[in-house]
Amino acid sequence: MSRISVRGFAVASATAVTTVGAVVGVASGDPVSSGDNNFEAAAADTTLLADIPVGQQAQVASAAVTQQADVQAAAADEAAKTQAEQSARLKAASDAKAKKEKADEAKAAKEKAEKEAKEREQVEEIASRSSSRDAGEASFEQKSSYSVSDVKAIARQIVPAGQFQCFSNIVNHESTWNYQAQNPTSAAYGLVQSNPGSKMASVAPDWRTNPATQIKWGLNYMNVRYGSPCEAWAFWQNNNYY
Repeated sequence: MSRISVRGFAVASATAVTTVGAVVGVASGDPVSSGDNNFEAAAADTTLLADIPVGQQAQVASAAVTQQADVQAAAADEAAKTQAEQSARLKAASDAKAKKEKADEAKAAKEKAEKEAKEREQVEEIASRSSSRDAGEASFEQKSSYSVSDVKAIARQIVPAGQFQCFSNIVNHESTWNYQAQNPTSAAYGLVQSNPGSKMASVAPDWRTNPATQIKWGLNYMNVRYGSPCEAWAFWQNNNYY
């Protein structure tokens, strides 16, 4: 006959079992070692499954399985909760990092734009002073109006030959060689779209009607800010402005 002990079971009566543990079977009649003696001593306080009425044994076994399943389910729930919390922390950290990077990029772009605007103002001021000094170096016959060919002819006399094509490219994009070109969305004016056009007064007061005045100012601006018209044209190609 086999003896089966139920560790951790408390039997309130011959028909009622209130606490369920793990079921351990020990074959009766097997040789008993020192380890078996320890086992028997540890099992002294347990309730034998054989001592439980036959009608209750199935309930005891079922309760043991149910308890084990509950323990496993609770452990799984706790693991899932821990994983969810960790995932939430990681996502929050990632979102915060992305937000900070975006804010840093926006700040850097703003600072870059402000720096470029300030540099442009400084360069234009220098160009204006330089143009003012050079204003009397060459004079051209005043006309009531100028054709595109007239304006280009004047430009060829002012702009160095090796730089003329680059200068021409910029003027063509900025005003299509119209010395009276007015930007509809800003105060930019003339062949090189000085913004505002009044800056060209540093060369001569006739900046509105004299293409030579505009060309002198534009050439000085390109030389001071970029080094030459060709370097200004290279910048324009990459940025669509100069």
